[in-house]
Amino acid sequence: MKVIVVTGATRGIGQGLAAQFAARGHQVVTCGTTGGDVVADVSDREQVRRVWDTAVDRHGRVDLWINNAGVTQPRLPLWELSPAETRHVLDVNLHGVVNGCAVAIPGMAAQGHGHVWNMEGLGSDGRTVPGLALYGASKRAVTYLTGALAKEVPAGVSVGLLSPGMVRTDLLLRDARPGASRVFALLADPVETVTPWLAEQALARARNGAHVRWLTRRKILARFALAPFTRRRTPL
Repeated sequence: MKVIVVTGATRGIGQGLAAQFAARGHQVVTCGTTGGDVVADVSDREQVRRVWDTAVDRHGRVDLWINNAGVTQPRLPLWELSPAETRHVLDVNLHGVVNGCAVAIPGMAAQGHGHVWNMEGLGSDGRTVPGLALYGASKRAVTYLTGALAKEVPAGVSVGLLSPGMVRTDLLLRDARPGASRVFALLADPVETVTPWLAEQALARARNGAHVRWLTRRKILARFALAPFTRRRTPL
């Protein structure tokens, strides 16, 4: 049995992961800005520290910490976003991961073990999408950050990346364009399809520098190749 913290666990992928870990008999501590075991804003390091302290007080340790909390942006050019919108995306998607790592890594070093997973998203692979420059940049930064941390974590502690691909959450669909419905139908998967596999991989592959990908290049090519012969439900 492991003790697992999942941030941003009140909806979407985070909620799905937390449920999958609990179903497998693990102790899960969740947080979100509107609920969870601890109400916390990941952009505030002291609030993130409270999540760690809650997990340790309840269960004595943290084996896995998953920095999942994330927000999207209105699909607009960068210069049309307000300063508040800009700060919010960077505070949650990047600063929130920094805070999670800054709290969890030394805590795990003190207990002698632990693994941190950071969640990738659109932009992590360098692909650019007009109107999502800020979101993509924040996720690209998380990928770089995690690779750099893998070279500097203390003994006994490891970090890695979880890449869920295109998952049918409100973050994905909020600003999706109708013209992209065919691509979404081929590549986007429901939370309940992705999270069981992602949870198993997060448990089994917690090694330094690990990179877990649901939507691989091979899977993408196969789906397009088989598209004339299969029917997938369009999420839009």
